[in-house]
Amino acid sequence: MAKLMLLTLLGLGLALFRDHRASYQARLNAFREVKPVELPNCNLVKGIESGSEDLEILPSGLAFISSGLNYPGIKSFEPDKPGKILLMDLNEEDPTVLELKITGSKFDHSSFNPHGISTFTDEDNTVYLLVVNHPHFKSTVELFKFQEEEKSLLHLKTIRHELLPNLNDIVAVGPEHFYATNDHYFVDHYLRSWELYLGLAWSYVVYYSPTEVQVMADGFDFANGINISPDGKYVYIAELLAHKIHVYEKHANWTLTPLKSLDFNTLVDNISVDPVTGDLWVGCHPNGMRIFFYDPENPPASEVIRIQNILTEEPKVTRVYAENGTVLQGSTVASVYKGKLLIGTVFQKALYCEL
Repeated sequence: MAKLMLLTLLGLGLALFRDHRASYQARLNAFREVKPVELPNCNLVKGIESGSEDLEILPSGLAFISSGLNYPGIKSFEPDKPGKILLMDLNEEDPTVLELKITGSKFDHSSFNPHGISTFTDEDNTVYLLVVNHPHFKSTVELFKFQEEEKSLLHLKTIRHELLPNLNDIVAVGPEHFYATNDHYFVDHYLRSWELYLGLAWSYVVYYSPTEVQVMADGFDFANGINISPDGKYVYIAELLAHKIHVYEKHANWTLTPLKSLDFNTLVDNISVDPVTGDLWVGCHPNGMRIFFYDPENPPASEVIRIQNILTEEPKVTRVYAENGTVLQGSTVASVYKGKLLIGTVFQKALYCEL
């Protein structure tokens, strides 16, 4: 009888393992192959070799790019070098990047590990850059003031909070006010891996201000990119492993109410919003297995989608760019400026295209 019970338990365990493995593979889109979508004139950006995970373009055409992300479980080509913030002027004919100097006595350059970024421009046209940072694989938000003449960032403040333990992306709604995604619930790396494998949809979105910090949305299977509509009325959240983008209505007290969700056949990463049209531009991973288990012989592909009229009953979704990884590996973000498209990646290069 004991042997029979043991065999039954083993059988149940194997069945559960197979179910979870199948679910894990489906959530990672493990078997999807990419059908290419080409753009007429694309060039790799000189000076970017170790990632351009997130980017933000100012109305003037200056683009901030976070580079050098070192994230647990993800490939890094320069794991021993600190990250950096790059600047690119998209008004130039053949734009190149320069590294912004960071000033401020309390900032530790050696552990700088930038992830998601967002800008906020004050009434006096002061530009603040908020950067998700992972010093020693922890999570902080670094607040910088952009000094355009000096081509530098003045470090103003480091923000830490117990509700900001696993930050991924951020959208600023004030100099020290933002919404941010936590892509995991657990902080421990071992528990994080099981959370990912089992599909525990426990990640969440937080609103932060100096006087109030609160969870505003939860139940996500890896909350990732986040952004806001040009009129400030709606917040968009990418749920990476559920292949969804959620639309939330933002209220005057900063709370969020779910409005609708869109499903995709790709892993949606960072969201950029066109300030003129309100269109969403999303960097995506067609096959997430190749991101989390990197093989240079079978590299992760890149994909960019555009979502028009997202608030209507029939949004228009267009695959603008797709490539199997021979040119661009692991696209995470895409943003437009005057008919040009800038695409960033988690650990590799960046691409600049004409639309």
